[in-house]
This record gives sequence, C-alpha cells and structure tokens, in this order.
Amino acid sequence: MMLGRGLTRLLSRLEVTGDTGYETGHGLILAVNHISPFDPIALTAACSKRGIAPRFMAQEGLFTARVIGPFMRHSGHIRVDRNKPTAAQALTDAHAALAEGSAVVVYPEGRIGLDPGLWPERGKTGTGRLAIATGAQLIPVAIWGSHEVLPYAAPAGMWPMIWRNVRHRPTVRVHFGPPLDLSDVDSARPGVAQRITDRLMDAIIEELIPLRAEEPETPRFVDPTRAPETRRSHRRIVS
Repeated sequence: MMLGRGLTRLLSRLEVTGDTGYETGHGLILAVNHISPFDPIALTAACSKRGIAPRFMAQEGLFTARVIGPFMRHSGHIRVDRNKPTAAQALTDAHAALAEGSAVVVYPEGRIGLDPGLWPERGKTGTGRLAIATGAQLIPVAIWGSHEVLPYAAPAGMWPMIWRNVRHRPTVRVHFGPPLDLSDVDSARPGVAQRITDRLMDAIIEELIPLRAEEPETPRFVDPTRAPETRRSHRRIVS
C-alpha cells in the first residue's frame, strides 16, 4: 500500500470522496469501473485513505510478470485464469477472502473499457454471482482521471506520459458509493446475477457522472493507444 500511495502522489493529485460507514468485520466487494492500467495503483491509495486493505482480483499475467508478480503472489491478491479450466478457482478464492472479512476489488467489465466516451461497458455476471453467494456488501466505486496517468497500451507510450505527469500532475478522483441495496432481490430467480450486475453498473455510472461533470461526453484527454469500440457499451444514464 505504501508503494501505491507513493506512486499516486508522484504522478497525480488524488481526491477521495464518498462513504466511509461500511459495516466493519464483514466482507466488502468493491466494484470499480476500469479506464486505465493506473486504476489499481490509484485505488490502493484511495483505499488506504479510507482505512481499507484491498485484495484485487487480477488477470494471471500480473502474477507471472517479472517485476510485479512476486508482489501480487505474496500480497493476498486473487488470480483470475481467464478461459481456463481453473477460472472458477478465482470465485472460490474470492469467497474465502470475503468470509475472512476482506475487501475484494473487482472490475465488473472484465477489462479496461474501450467505450469512446470512457463510460463503463456492460458488466460480466461474476460480480453478481459473488454477491449472491457471499451476501457481502456490494460497493459501487467510480474512478476518473487515471486515463491521463498511464496509457491504455502501457508500457507502450508510458514514459512520455510519466515525464509529463511528474511536472503537471493530473487529478485522479475516486468516489466510494453507498452499499447497493439488494433487499428486493430474489436470489432463486433465473437471471438474477445479470440483474444485479446491471443495477451495479447503473450505480457506478451514477457515481461517475459528478466526477467528470466537466467532461460529460468526450474526455478532454484522448489516449492515442486506445482503439475505441462500442460493442460492449452499457446503457447510459442521463441526469
């Protein structure tokens, strides 16, 4: 967490807002929109400000990487082996972490989003299924500004941006929303995981709107390494 705080302070200005009154001693699922490789670093620093020790669900490549791999393996983070027979193990490990009272960070979109306006894409149902199985508090978290810190294709194009950011640190905003109210959800109904996921993505968008109030449609900063697409765009909320 010290590394996350240090890098965030060096490369950006972090603003953290939102809820702090989550039930203690119970697992938290922190569900966050994903717009940049810098998101986990900034979110680690934001969680530190809120007294939360996050455990990230992250793709297998981060656990085998030469530099960051040992840190990921020894810090309690949860490996996700995509499109492999072992993929289901990630949900089992997340279930165990939540039972211990940990805060598990998930990216419901399953990737860094490619929506042209950097609005969240459709969420995958794994987050909804995890919430149903564990009964953990499901917290929508919004992040904005991290796309100005590291490019989509990092390490490609990374060093010019880092040099710029050290001199002119962009603002990264993180907002912790209230727990999602699932009291009306019937976990036995077909399609319930998708309904929870859709409700979650709507909540993340609601939290994101004020963070980017000056950029409601198109971000001011355009990352040349990001190839936009709309195939997985989530429905937009207009407010």
